[in-house]
Amino acid sequence: MSDFFQNGVITNFHNLTGRTTESLEKEMVQFARKRKMGLILPSLFSELEGPALNHIVDELAKVPYLEEIVIGLDRADRDQFLFARDFFSRLPQRHRILWNDGPRLKALDAELDKEGLSPSEPGKGRNVWFCTGYTLASDRTSCVALHDCDIVTYERGMLARLLYPLANPTFQYEFCKGFYARVANNKLNGRVGRLLVGPLLRSLQQVYGHSDYLEYLSSFRYPLSGEFAMRTHVLNNIKIPGDWGLEIGVLSEIYRNYTTRQSCQAEIAHNYDHKHQPLSEEDGTGGLRRMSNDIVQSLLRKLATMGVSLTSDSFRVLKATYYRNALDMMEIYSHEASMNALHFDQHSEEAAVEMFTQAILEAGQAFTERPNDKPFIPSWSRVQSAFPDILQRIYQAVEEDNEGHV
Repeated sequence: MSDFFQNGVITNFHNLTGRTTESLEKEMVQFARKRKMGLILPSLFSELEGPALNHIVDELAKVPYLEEIVIGLDRADRDQFLFARDFFSRLPQRHRILWNDGPRLKALDAELDKEGLSPSEPGKGRNVWFCTGYTLASDRTSCVALHDCDIVTYERGMLARLLYPLANPTFQYEFCKGFYARVANNKLNGRVGRLLVGPLLRSLQQVYGHSDYLEYLSSFRYPLSGEFAMRTHVLNNIKIPGDWGLEIGVLSEIYRNYTTRQSCQAEIAHNYDHKHQPLSEEDGTGGLRRMSNDIVQSLLRKLATMGVSLTSDSFRVLKATYYRNALDMMEIYSHEASMNALHFDQHSEEAAVEMFTQAILEAGQAFTERPNDKPFIPSWSRVQSAFPDILQRIYQAVEEDNEGHV
């Protein structure tokens, strides 16, 4: 395989020809005869009220090859769930909504919590986890994709490109990650990926030594993308974080369970934009500050499980190393912006780097102060060992919510 298609240690598929969505979908329909495909959509109710998800649903309604769509719905009361049922009813594919705040799923969650098997806090990770449980219980697909519900530039060809490496029966990939350029409104976006994750992965290798795992993460063009796909059986044994470390946590689990030859990434869009997070909320938490803290802790936990000695002194060295690398990368991005006639706000970029630098120290402190925290939601294989009928019960609860009275 030529270097053009190989990025570090994983296979890298570019969108070279601008192939039409219709031609891709014709192939996908053929693939679906052997490999049934599904989609998971983790959503907040508030996203149903915005323009992005409405357009996404309109696009998905045209997809001819999907066997099932599983929608995780958070922060919805009864009336809002009923609204959601009507909202998604235009989808011609089989689709089910997981009403995560409804009495049936909350009762199951309470049972799991008594055994320490429930996600410790609400959020995207918990939403995705229950959706994967239902997907396993439904057993209608052999590969499944996941993407966010706030993509304002969504086009259904993105889904076809994401699923193609798994759906093609002549390929043997287990996992595919989506990537794309983060440019919109005449400026560079993706601050967490550009200014935190990239320089941090380089800094971790400088401070703690070479790591095949860190090299693997560095191979992904956009490790924080919320668009990925995998063979459905993979869902049985992965342990995902319940916080903003979800994307890094999924990559880490794929690395642990599969060879790098079984992973790939695909360019799914030339243009991508979605809802942007503020640097932090008014109380100094949330936003990119909370996100960056969770991401750093996810990386530290993984390195610790691999035998890397993480100390308070090394965190201070890591902070200084990261800061220098991030400023160097920021300068390169300013040159790239200039070459492409894009707006570049040096002040806001440096402010982000300073906030990420502080987040590294805070994450290191949290890591050392709470060594007994359970960082991952248990895998479904473990949950089933404690509750052998749990998947059937989740399936029944969801069916009753979607088809019965609530």
